[in-house]
Order: sequence, then structure tokens, then C-alpha cells
Amino acid sequence: MYIILASALLFISVGVVVYMYKEAHKDTIEVRKVAIQGFPESLAGLNIFFISDIHRRELSGKLIQAVKDRKVDIVCIGGDLTEKGVPLARTKRNIENLVSIAPTYFVWGNNDYEVDFHELDALLLDLGVKILDNSAVSFEGSDGKRIVLLGTDDFSRERDQIDLAIEDAGNGCRILMSHDPGIVDYLLPEYQISFMMSGHTHGGQIRILNWGPYEKGGMKYKNGIPYFVSNGYGTTALPLRLGAPAQTHILSLYPSLEGNVKDDSPTKVYTIH
Repeated sequence: MYIILASALLFISVGVVVYMYKEAHKDTIEVRKVAIQGFPESLAGLNIFFISDIHRRELSGKLIQAVKDRKVDIVCIGGDLTEKGVPLARTKRNIENLVSIAPTYFVWGNNDYEVDFHELDALLLDLGVKILDNSAVSFEGSDGKRIVLLGTDDFSRERDQIDLAIEDAGNGCRILMSHDPGIVDYLLPEYQISFMMSGHTHGGQIRILNWGPYEKGGMKYKNGIPYFVSNGYGTTALPLRLGAPAQTHILSLYPSLEGNVKDDSPTKVYTIH
């Protein structure tokens, strides 16, 4: 009897671990429409491919092709592109795949500093990636109105200087990319941030009965700032996930008719096989 019970428990345990491994290695694209206050009508429908926390994973060709098929305008890498122990050649392949989609922008995450960050910086620049380290870049519509993409260096390592990014921004609808969403507590009203994209938390990565060390990703609001947090593509420590599967995102941006930021349509999730 004890042998049967032990065998059953072992079978269940192995099954759970296999399931968690598959959740951590999914290739999914979450597509959502986001309506943003002050977003220019002339740039309505701008598609951002947002990917964060790649860590040790390698991007699949099928995922990259699926993103290309959805006509993305820009790619935003939300930090933790790599970590200690990841071969530079793998990181290079990931970057090359991302820049093949559309113009690519990057912000530093805490784990990016575990490698030779001077070497990573040079690689990003050599492959044509624009690094937003407390700086900004703007995009202008046909009517002359602009959106401004701001990026901060890593908040958790206290390398962020949002004031420098604001100085670089100029006028326009301001969208902030910061690896660590904790920066939201330090965004002042005068910064006029209309929307923010972040990663870092992995959605808790392993959630038991929907509890995890961090909130699950999604659209959030704090201190009057609307922001989106990704569960991320890779993992840290253990290559396992539960209740917070790996994900990437296409954020389709539009003006808000009601004057508030919101998810404006049902989210669609595409699993790439």
C-alpha cells in the first residue's frame, strides 16, 4: 500500500514539474489594445512588441515570424535581456532576431549588470539597438503631434535618473519604459507620464493558490499612473513557472475617447507551436 501511495505521489510530482517546465518555455503573444490619454490620432494603431526578462532563453524562429506577421512598428526590450552565465553568442542571436522585426529600443535591468555590461552595451549599439538609459526618443505623426518614448536605467540598482529622461523628452504623449515597476512610486505628476511598460517581477513566477512573491502581470494603476507589467519571457533561478506563464506582448496604442488609459478590447493570446 505504501509503495503504491509513494509511486502515485512521485508520478504526480513529476507531472507537476513537467507542467511547470512547459509553462516556463511557452511561446505566446498576448495582443491587447490600449487607449491612452493624449495619444495622437495620427499615430493610432501603433504596435509595440514588448518583451522583458529573456534571461537564459533563446527566442524561437516561429515566435519571431509570428510577431513579424502582425506588422509591429517598434520593439521594446524591457530589461534583463541576459544574466550571469549566458553565452554572449546566445544574447547576440536574440538581439539579431529582435532587430529583424522593427526598430528596437532597450532599457537596462538588474540582471543585465551581472555580465560585462560594457560588452553588452557595445553589442547592442553594434546591432543597431537604441539604448534608453535615462533618455528619450520621439515619434511624430502626420499632423506634427508626437509620442515620446522615455527609458530609465535600472531602478533596483539606483541607476535611474528620470529627471534626465524628462529633460530629453520635450513635448508629446510620454510613454515610459522602466524594467522595475517600483519606479511608479517616484513618478511625479509634473513628469506627465501617460503610460508605462515594465517587467522584472515575472508575475511571481511560481504562484501557489494564486499567491506569489509579486503580483501577476497585467494592466495596473498607482498614484494616478497607468502601467503595464509583463510576466516576462524567461525565468530566474528555476526554469519553472506556475500560474504566471511565459509571455510576450503586442500593445496596440490608440487615443482614449474617455480621457483615461484603459484596456479597450478583450486580450487575445496566441500560442506559437
